[in-house]
Amino acid sequence: MDSRGQSRKDALKSIVRELHQGKSPEALKAKFAELLTDVTPGDIGKLEQELVREGLDPQEITRLCDLHVQLFQEGLEKQARLETGTKHPLTALRVENEQIAKAATEFHEAINLLQTQPPASLKSKKAEISNRLEALAKVEVHYQRKENQLFPLLEKHGITAPPQVMWSTHDEIRKLIKNTRAALSSEDSAGLVDCGEKLAQKVEDMTYKETKVLFPMAMEVLTREDWDEILHANAQKGMPKAVGVEGLLSLDTGLLNAEQLNLILTHLPVDITFIDENDVVRYYSEGKERIFPRSREVIGRKVQNCHPPKSVHIVNRILEEFKAGKRDVAEFWINLKDKSVYIRYFAVRDRQRRYAGTLEVTQDITSIKTLEGERRLLDWH
Repeated sequence: MDSRGQSRKDALKSIVRELHQGKSPEALKAKFAELLTDVTPGDIGKLEQELVREGLDPQEITRLCDLHVQLFQEGLEKQARLETGTKHPLTALRVENEQIAKAATEFHEAINLLQTQPPASLKSKKAEISNRLEALAKVEVHYQRKENQLFPLLEKHGITAPPQVMWSTHDEIRKLIKNTRAALSSEDSAGLVDCGEKLAQKVEDMTYKETKVLFPMAMEVLTREDWDEILHANAQKGMPKAVGVEGLLSLDTGLLNAEQLNLILTHLPVDITFIDENDVVRYYSEGKERIFPRSREVIGRKVQNCHPPKSVHIVNRILEEFKAGKRDVAEFWINLKDKSVYIRYFAVRDRQRRYAGTLEVTQDITSIKTLEGERRLLDWH
């Protein structure tokens, strides 16, 4: 990088640091007006990345992310419209983002209208608001595609801070969807307006960040091979069959060929994920109804990058205890929509009790919790 480029980068970093120290975006815009006119999405990503590397807490960047975009908005608005071909994987993400923006606007309109009506009117509008909320809640599919396909490839190129920041916002939106549903279900008009307003605004802001920052950044950073990888993943239904293994695998209690082993693992009534002794994801099972979606892009990825930033400390604590030999199991149980989900982590050790990795086992125990008495006879009525 030449001296001019380094000077520009240092000035941009100074902008963001002053923002984090409490200065207003408007004051900083005036100070750096000339510099801001040609800022690129890649500049924002690289700045956030360097600031994290220099010790700035990613959660702090998440908290002020909206101000970052506001600060650089003038430069971002001057970008030429991003053009992608109809078969480019980014096109599908862009179309989804446009649909989400439309759903957010329609839901926002319904919430704004509700604010002008007496609380009792909620009952008559409940069905309409519910339909608009569920249309907006489909954002989950889009966010999973970003988290499982786009983020790993950005991380491969050293861009980890922007994905962490966005994932944190995804989780905030997920929580707001849950709270908005609860307020609507209980016909809490004030709570619905409060949560619904925040939800609509968060989603609308995210659609802008994707259009102006994430997608152009991805086009700057990712290679043709990266995009081909996403295309391949989109064409697959689960993991590809195991190849390149001839004959039988000699296991402790039997012999199986690779296809048989793969079929057994995909027919387990639980989901499993295995990470090796270096915290790298090496395998996950792909059953018919996986509880937490996975994609092939997680293979070879550090497990810490597969979790929201707010839960990474829990992951690290489990791994530290397993590696130190202090514990062998960690377990959790949660309610996920209409399911009761049991999540367990097992330390995997070799015959000498050396740590070889961690196995995650996730199971839907909703029906199991209802079992009573005994069933000793076949009942296929």
